[in-house]
Amino acid sequence: MKIAIQGFEGCFHQVAARGFFGKHSEVECCASFAELVRKAKQQPDVDAGIMAIENSIAGSILPNYSLIKNSGLHITGEIYLQINQHLMVLPGQTMEDIREVHSHPMALLQCMDFLEQYPHIKLVETEDTALSAKHVRQKKLKSTAAIAGKLAAEIFELDIIAPNIHTNKNNYTRFLAVSRNSVVTPEDANKASVYFQTTHDRGSLAKVLTKIADAGINLSKLQSFPIPAKEWTYYFHADMEFDNPAHFEKALAKIEPLTEHLKVLGIYKKGKTH
Repeated sequence: MKIAIQGFEGCFHQVAARGFFGKHSEVECCASFAELVRKAKQQPDVDAGIMAIENSIAGSILPNYSLIKNSGLHITGEIYLQINQHLMVLPGQTMEDIREVHSHPMALLQCMDFLEQYPHIKLVETEDTALSAKHVRQKKLKSTAAIAGKLAAEIFELDIIAPNIHTNKNNYTRFLAVSRNSVVTPEDANKASVYFQTTHDRGSLAKVLTKIADAGINLSKLQSFPIPAKEWTYYFHADMEFDNPAHFEKALAKIEPLTEHLKVLGIYKKGKTH
């Protein structure tokens, strides 16, 4: 399979793609999430896409919810990836040789406690973690290290001289798998993503949430978004967890009369952590 991802070869999106679709899956690298969605929807040789939707530290990636909602793509699953950052160099280089560290600004920030131990080292912000590793290899940058994931070190044949240098060891990103083809709901499905708009009646959202709870559904995510054409009106993205798909169908039947533009984005199996 060929999977559209945001980022460069060796990035965490590729790790997530391998974790969900298998380690032999190919990737179609995209410069933006909008390009990812477009290729997953329109490019014949791209079978699916995988895109980050939220992070345990940074929170939701709000534009991606809207991209999925408006794309017509179907959510077919999810995967949770632990974000582990490593310091990598050309083979033979040591910590004493390092004068610069290159990486994405967020990765540098995540590793600041470690980096502050070496005040003489210059920190250089780059476009991407994996791209930083690629540049170290291609340009043969001695005395320069990159911060990236383990896959980048493997692909670009770099030595990890300091593993797991991120400060917060519980940093996870949730990725959604999306496809232009509607898939059959798996028998063991226990999660669904929907979006809806409530009416303007007082307490309308509260009524919807009550019906969901009464149906035995766990609302694991509720995200509101303003509707640009209508002042102070909102639509909601909801992730619902359940023991049986029949419970979800029951909940849908109960909330449909209380909502507008209700749409199921996907019914799938709750993701595992890799």
